[in-house]
Amino acid sequence: MSDRGDQDSRLQTDRPHSARVWDYLLGGKNHYPVDSQAGELILRNFPEFAAIARLQRGFLVRSVRFLTREAGIRQFLDIGTGLPTTNNTHEVAQSIAPESKIVYVDNDPIVLAHADALLRSAPEGECAYLDADVRDPQKILAQAAHTLDFDQPIGLMLLNIMGQVSDAEQPERIVAELVDALPRGSYVALSDGTATNDQLKVAVEAYNAESVNTYHLRSPEHIGSFMRGLRLVEPGLVRSADWRPDPGAAEVTREQGNAVGAVGLKE
Repeated sequence: MSDRGDQDSRLQTDRPHSARVWDYLLGGKNHYPVDSQAGELILRNFPEFAAIARLQRGFLVRSVRFLTREAGIRQFLDIGTGLPTTNNTHEVAQSIAPESKIVYVDNDPIVLAHADALLRSAPEGECAYLDADVRDPQKILAQAAHTLDFDQPIGLMLLNIMGQVSDAEQPERIVAELVDALPRGSYVALSDGTATNDQLKVAVEAYNAESVNTYHLRSPEHIGSFMRGLRLVEPGLVRSADWRPDPGAAEVTREQGNAVGAVGLKE
């Protein structure tokens, strides 16, 4: 992690940041007026966006629960952490297996500051926080190895992060480098928004025009290609809300279903 002075120099409060806008959409309090304004702009163009954000959070909970309880994973590498809210990766994992180790990765200084203050591990386990960008997978892997054992299976969490990487930045290559470093028996959980709704496209374009971070909607097929070489866990690549939903889960509208998710095993 970089020093506090470097983080402060990167803390921009005059333009929206993706983690802070996401926090606003999830009903959090760790954002600035410029972030809430960007969130409202998104909602004016696509009112169901906040619901999609909540549904994506639900996918995180269910995928971590599956990886911990059913797949026996005890190590997690969560890239693009975002601001701490309820049911963070370590909270879900350690509620089932307190000895679980989690490495969080983000390059937003406000995320790192809040993570250090709020993401407290169970005594039996461990949490670490890396200041790194998903576009530098080798740096992430090298630093994560100080906490995680890369000879044992790892759960790689790539939730709503590859959409922040443009096609020119080769997201397929980035995911492949990360997966190549994982031992057999590891899993990847991935989800992102889809280019399947014209109103959503307009909302994201308006957000991109104002924000430090741009988001790139893709077709479900394109997103699914990031999981090439992995054996997808049932039900495969589906709407995030439809991936092993909890009993009694509310019906999801078509507008709320513009995101997909999958979990894949490295055999």
